[in-house]
Amino acid sequence: MERKEIVLDGGKKVSYVGPDIAEGPLPSFFYFALSEEESLLIDPYNQPAQFLMEKPMRTFSFSIPGHGPDLDPRKAIGIWADEFKKGNDILTPFIEMCAESIQEMHELGLLPNNKIATGGLSRGAFIAAHIAARVPEITHLLGFAPLTQLNMTNEFVDLENNALAKSLNLENIADEICGRNIRFYIGNRDLRVGTDRTFSLVKKLSERAFEKGIRSSPIEMIITPSIGHMGHGTAQHVFKKGMDWLTGAFHC
Repeated sequence: MERKEIVLDGGKKVSYVGPDIAEGPLPSFFYFALSEEESLLIDPYNQPAQFLMEKPMRTFSFSIPGHGPDLDPRKAIGIWADEFKKGNDILTPFIEMCAESIQEMHELGLLPNNKIATGGLSRGAFIAAHIAARVPEITHLLGFAPLTQLNMTNEFVDLENNALAKSLNLENIADEICGRNIRFYIGNRDLRVGTDRTFSLVKKLSERAFEKGIRSSPIEMIITPSIGHMGHGTAQHVFKKGMDWLTGAFHC
């Protein structure tokens, strides 16, 4: 796959794979795993992008804070925690930059109406949900082994009651995203992000959707056998099922 780039106002850069942007707007998936290169090009993190390569879709990405050249992705959330200890929220400015970029791309006619999704793997799903909360044009949210409660990660063990970290837990954006089409895949014993925490979020989202008059909300949690370290892995066939759901929704 060839990674391409779009430069937006103020020099913001968006990486993507798929048909050239000159071919006009196509169904679009903003996907987050680690760095943009790993998310789009490095197996197994880029499996969602790989599954879309034969479809008339584009996969876009940005590098999540704490990721990039010469940075160990295993230490990224530890970097976040170190910054939060100093009272420095390094995630919200990144999330807002991504949201602004997506809205700018939509206004420029680079993205279609009603066929924009965001999603991610673990911490990437956490980022993707926050972006969806800020961009009403995003209709679908897809998460694999999603991180839902930042303050409950191992790296934030000393910050479990930190107000800043708790404010970013996904339950706090339930009102903003409960009206979207949402699907989460999670292992039946995920000890890294917590299978029960994902269910708790889905329950809250469904309740908020019902309160807003959505009697049968398209919010799903699919539990699969856990694999990998702490049961936090995502199998190839699970990535494939998620992408089939998305391409089916977008009629690709």
